[in-house]
Amino acid sequence: MKSTSASLNSVFRNPIHFLAFGFGSGLLPKAPGTWGTVAAIPIYLLIASYPLWLYLLITTILIAFAIYASEVTSRDLGVHDHSGIVIDEIVGYLVTMIALPVDWFWMLGGFILFRIFDVWKPFPIRWIDRHVKGGFGIVLDDLLAGVFAWIVLQVALSVLIFYQ
Repeated sequence: MKSTSASLNSVFRNPIHFLAFGFGSGLLPKAPGTWGTVAAIPIYLLIASYPLWLYLLITTILIAFAIYASEVTSRDLGVHDHSGIVIDEIVGYLVTMIALPVDWFWMLGGFILFRIFDVWKPFPIRWIDRHVKGGFGIVLDDLLAGVFAWIVLQVALSVLIFYQ
């Protein structure tokens, strides 16, 4: 097992660590999960206008990569779910934003709701966070936070459409 501080130097040398750390955003000293979610916004904007099937395909591929990168990086650092690993926040935000209008209102709402569910961790998210290990566990709790946020946003969108 490597020492964490020495291993953190690898973030900018190892492409897998760099991506797992959200292009370096996970290295910021305060609220790395929030900064990781900020790093998700440009990715979202790149794929948001694609057809839904392509958005879902890209998101699915990124989820699979996030599991792999989280596993490798946590193993290399010797720390399960190091707070700097924020690729899980990136894919969680992409799940949150599935099939929503590409608009700053929805992007901000998705950001806020995703962060609330990611920090609050209502059941079963907290249980998964504590009991499911490895890269899959690191990513799964954020995916569920994304699903919870997505449900709230889809209900809000449906209500807005209904009452227009």
